[in-house]
Amino acid sequence: MQIKQIAAALENFAPLPLQEGYDNAGLQCGLTASECSGALLCLDVTEAVVQEAVDRGYNLIVAHHPLLFRGVKCVSDSTYVERTLRMAIQNDVAIYAAHTNLDNAVGGVNYEIAQHLGLQDIAFLETLGRGDQPAGSGLVGNLPQPMDVMDFLQLLKREFKVENLHFSRGPQQTVQRIAFCGGAGDFLIGRAQAVGADIFFTGEIGYHYYFGHENELWLAALGHYQSERYTINLLQRILQEQFPTLPTAMTTIDTNPIQYL
Repeated sequence: MQIKQIAAALENFAPLPLQEGYDNAGLQCGLTASECSGALLCLDVTEAVVQEAVDRGYNLIVAHHPLLFRGVKCVSDSTYVERTLRMAIQNDVAIYAAHTNLDNAVGGVNYEIAQHLGLQDIAFLETLGRGDQPAGSGLVGNLPQPMDVMDFLQLLKREFKVENLHFSRGPQQTVQRIAFCGGAGDFLIGRAQAVGADIFFTGEIGYHYYFGHENELWLAALGHYQSERYTINLLQRILQEQFPTLPTAMTTIDTNPIQYL
């Protein structure tokens, strides 16, 4: 199949109009009329990821985070973005990104998170009116039974392989109603409070957002990469369902730029 058919399948699942205004989801580089030899799936596109695609003989990378997020005025070797883009072009590797459109879609990134936690009665935390299909930011759902909050935080650490979990205390010692958003979701703390969540977790929370919620709900930050680590599983499932014979692989490279002591 052609790369443009793969892009169409991804956009059927997560239409580009669902992305945020600041985003740049979609084709990043490459010729979509080319036959696809295989798709490498990742969160971030780096030189090492492009090399892995080349080594596998794949000519498509499907990423969550766009390589071309801000404008590029020169393609040289002064930044990792320029070097990665240049390397992809030299090796005829196309790059496609499914970012906030995949975050906001029904069945998208946050649904993948909910599945890993066994949450029930899922609903969007904030509904978005874009196009003619349901879409939203973040999710809220319920654990089957109330859970000690410290046990729940330990569950988050284990399930998402979190090296250093940040949290602030809320009023209760058990949690059941869980609100969350993969990636940078601290803009949804108010919505989590409004829907009666016991805890809200996301990938990143700015320092000042932690203040003033001790009588309302618990807050937790897993790390941006950690909160979205299962997105590549979702991408693989979408492609395998649509193209059973297409070779796909999840990258073996940990692209998280943050290290921990």
